[in-house]
Formats: sequence, structure tokens, C-alpha cells
Amino acid sequence: MALSGVRVLELAGLAPAPLCGMILADFGAQVVRVDRTPRSAVSTDVQGRGKRSLALDLKRPSGAAALRRLCRGTDVLIEPFRHGVMEKLGLGPEVLLQENPRLIYARLTGFGQTGKYARSAGHDINYLALSGVLSKLGRKDENPYAPLNLLADFAGGGVTCAMGIVTALYERTKSGKGQIIDASMVEGIAYLSSFLWKSQNLGLWNRPRGENLLDSGAPFYETYKTSDGKFMAVGAIEPQFYEELIKGLGLDSGKLPSQLSFSDWPEMKKKFASIFAQKTQAEWCSIFDGTDACVTPVLSFDDVASHQHNKERSSFIENDQEEISPRPAPLLSRTPAVPSFKRDPFIGEHTEEILLEYGFTKQEITKLYSDKVIEFSNPKANL
Repeated sequence: MALSGVRVLELAGLAPAPLCGMILADFGAQVVRVDRTPRSAVSTDVQGRGKRSLALDLKRPSGAAALRRLCRGTDVLIEPFRHGVMEKLGLGPEVLLQENPRLIYARLTGFGQTGKYARSAGHDINYLALSGVLSKLGRKDENPYAPLNLLADFAGGGVTCAMGIVTALYERTKSGKGQIIDASMVEGIAYLSSFLWKSQNLGLWNRPRGENLLDSGAPFYETYKTSDGKFMAVGAIEPQFYEELIKGLGLDSGKLPSQLSFSDWPEMKKKFASIFAQKTQAEWCSIFDGTDACVTPVLSFDDVASHQHNKERSSFIENDQEEISPRPAPLLSRTPAVPSFKRDPFIGEHTEEILLEYGFTKQEITKLYSDKVIEFSNPKANL
């Protein structure tokens, strides 16, 4: 795989860092999740695919020393803590990069390493708010709303950080040097919204939130309920696609207002809604499939893997626990990702084998265990 041979240490955290680590693991990196002790703590990482787990108490000096030693033989460190936490542990980038100048030290946080909020707590909705993007999301006369925690946590956080890591790995092939990555979710999601910023002069966002072309204002860029309680998604922006939509709905465009007549949009929405409500989702699919009307079913998680298009592309995979999840993307032609089909690791499941791989002796491992600096998922099987 593309990242085969790359060694990654991911310090256990919440959603964004685990996605970043899973992306790297999916594309071939050897990812070790460094879990906290005591091991009785439940892992919050549901994105542990392809990773191994090492349970290590970083608050103990010997635990921090063990991580420093691990980092000497590592390509990438992913740390998800607020600014200053790693420095207090004696594990800041100035320490680790001095010992391993090739290390890529990825710091994935909500607000970044500097600025007023660098030491503040926050979640996806807060980062989304500070990026300016949240102000654009919502229907007419409603409060702005966050679309789950997808945008800041995962798009602006995990994916953006993974891109930064791969970029730094490529640069290292030329310079031989690692570097620090300051991945701020606020800036990640702001960067992702570049189109919104750069299209302001096109007139796409002149009207209040929820009344524009792409924010649920237009009748031809909207979701509609079907007679069986499901939904269809409509994205017929271009005139030729809009004409296909009108035809599929059984309407005559000659008797309708102009597509871009803003004042008629609310009434056209009602008209479209009443028509979509007359047939089932399957019936609408039979009408619009194979056309360029840009009308598709809104698939539930229960239905998405069995949809013909997704089945033909094997877009979803099933692990040995019969859990279904999306296949890694994008698809590379020569070196595609080959995700693990094994269950996610238990906390501390691979502690001993990882330490041995990184050059720790059996005696050193026994001492760390007796000092309760490390833990195993099944100590008797190991010592």
C-alpha cells in the first residue's frame, strides 16, 4: 500500500485524531494507538480499524520516557491535546524533534496552537461557529444548525491533518527533515469553505440564510418527502437538468415561472412537494434513474450498502464482526487501500509486542508493568 512502512503513534483522543490515524492505517501505515491507563477506562475510539493498542501512563516520568524512546523510531506522532499539555509532560516538539529530526509532529486541535482560544475547550459546533461557516447553514427563519459533527471534527480536522501528514512525509523525502503540523479545526473548515468566500461576488449568497441557490432556498436544490415517508434529493441547477426534472414531475415548463424567479421559489417548492408526495421513493427512482435530472434517493444507513451503484463499486465493506462501514477513499489504481477486516483493538492488547518491536527488553517491559506504567489486555498471556 501507498503508506507501507510508515510508523505512526496516535495518542488516544476523541473523534478527529482517530479518523486521521485510521486513514493512515487504511492506506498502509503501521499505526499504534497509545491508550491511557488504567485500562479499565473504556476506549472511545470506534475508528480503530487497522491499529494496534499500547496502554501507557504518560503522566508518570517513566511512561513519558517510554514515549520519547518510541518516538525516536517513529515517522509520525499524532497528538490531540490542548496547547501546553505535551509540553507539561516533557513531550513537546522541541524535545522530540531534537531526538528524532525526521519526526512529523502533528498537533490536531480545535483552535490551534496559538491565539485567544488555544487553551480553551470546544467541540465541532464551536469550531464551526468560529470559522464563519455555521452562519451559512440553516433554513429560512431558523437558527443556524451544525450538520452532525462532520465538518469541523472530521473534514476540517481528521482529513485535513492526514493531508498535512502525507504532505510532510513527501517533503521529508527531499529534505530528510520532519516538521510540526499545527492542524486547527477552525482553520481546516474555513479552508474547506474557500468556495463560499471566493464566490461571494457571484451573487450566490446575496439573500438571507435559507433563501439562496444552494442553502435550501431554491426549489430545484432541495429534499422532498415521498408517499412512503422516504425522501428524494433534487439538485437540478443547470437549465438542461432542470428541464429533465420538470419533465419527470409531469409538468410543462412553458406554464411555469422562470427557474431563477426568486419570488416564485416558495410557491414552486410547495408544488414540487405535493407532486413528490404522490409516489413512493422506488417509483420516483424508476422515473429519474438514467436521466440527467439530478434526482436521487436519500438512502438510509440500512439501505446504502445494498444500492445497486454502491454494490457495483463495493463502496461499503463488512468486517469479521459483521459491521458495515465505508471503503477507504479515494481508490488508487496500483496501490489501493486494503483495510483491516479484524475487530478494533482492545486497550493494551498489543502493549508487549509493540515495545519489543521498538527495542525494549523483556526485563524493561516487566519493570514497566510492575510499576503500573503499562498495561496489557490480558497480562497472564503476556507475562
